[in-house]
Amino acid sequence: MTIQRRALLAATLAMPALAQTSPVEISFQYSIPELFRGLMEEMTAAFMRANPNVRVTIRAPEQGYEEILQRHLRDAVTRQLPDVAFHGLNRQRTLVEREIPVDLKPFMAADTRIAAQGYSESLLSLGQVGAAQTGIGFALSTPILYYNVEQLRRAGGNPEALPTTWAEVAALARAIHGTAENLNGMFYDWTITGNWAWQALVFSHGGTMLSADERQVAMGNEHGQRAIAALRMLVDEGRMPDMRATAAIADFFAGRLGISMQSTAQLGRYNREIGGRFPLVCGRYPLSSPNARLPAGGNVAMMFTRDAAKQAAAWEFIKFATGPVGATMMVNATGYMPASTIPAQREEMLGRFYRENPNHMVTFRQQDVITGWYAFPGQNALRITDNINDHLQSVVAKRAEPAAALTRMAADVQALLPRR
Repeated sequence: MTIQRRALLAATLAMPALAQTSPVEISFQYSIPELFRGLMEEMTAAFMRANPNVRVTIRAPEQGYEEILQRHLRDAVTRQLPDVAFHGLNRQRTLVEREIPVDLKPFMAADTRIAAQGYSESLLSLGQVGAAQTGIGFALSTPILYYNVEQLRRAGGNPEALPTTWAEVAALARAIHGTAENLNGMFYDWTITGNWAWQALVFSHGGTMLSADERQVAMGNEHGQRAIAALRMLVDEGRMPDMRATAAIADFFAGRLGISMQSTAQLGRYNREIGGRFPLVCGRYPLSSPNARLPAGGNVAMMFTRDAAKQAAAWEFIKFATGPVGATMMVNATGYMPASTIPAQREEMLGRFYRENPNHMVTFRQQDVITGWYAFPGQNALRITDNINDHLQSVVAKRAEPAAALTRMAADVQALLPRR
């Protein structure tokens, strides 16, 4: 047994078990099984060992944040919601508008051991909608660039001096593209759930999605124009192909793609799939404005049950998942950041891990520019997401010019906003 696993076991056994005279059963559901399935099963088993009076049932996972949102909107109508769910940061608002989640602030205030969780105030804020603590961060991420060091060096790049602008990224991608047949320079995954990668482009150019009062679309202004022009530059100058993200990721694993813009969430998967075939280095996402921001990605643990006994068990499960033990397990399995600051401070948890895995530190170095993953208001939030994706696809496929596509996108989104 490794030192880290011994420490996790000790920490798990040290946690107080729920004082229940009869077993309490709770259910929970998550999404993105290709990233989380093994982790969720291991974490749930560890929780039940520490809390033998609680039985946790895992519902079949949904494919993504949109799918699990749609599932739970339907479940709310039929009264079949799980007791705990993990939802994308940008989908909290839609759930709150329908009064589905339970506010966690009263549970935090009444818990005498809450300080032992090590929750960061700034990261806790990502799970807040209005005055409510809608959820607690389980896995938090930022966008980064993954580089195949062999391809980078062959094209004249330097892994110690990675690109800092999109023009530099496009130039390097073009150079990589020309070094061999059947080799693409880069792929920017604009298809990431919830328009996250599009928001990253707009926010990093100093823009916003909507005006401060949320009555007018703001992404069609000069900041958005620069953002969509940068995306098209990666296609024109960087020779980025129009392909599915799954195919691009597979090509990167196989050494047929030089640069991949993805979430830090994928880092654990990238390490496993590459398997030492080539060196991997991660770089910061280019910031294109003095007031640049990057949207925090990831998900939060939310409580749905209104039953008092289930709420007590659900709260312990949420604390376990988002606290030091669950956070350590999560980081080891993925590339996300935890909401708890404790694991990084403790050698036997993640202290040594971070020193030995510098790629995992890239996202921490971007914390100074983190902002919320924007959630569009109203009943049409999911339709807006799909509409934006359609227009971005037209730019990547060269069916539309960037400026014209953005103008149509802004008009379509404006028409879908709530009328006030």
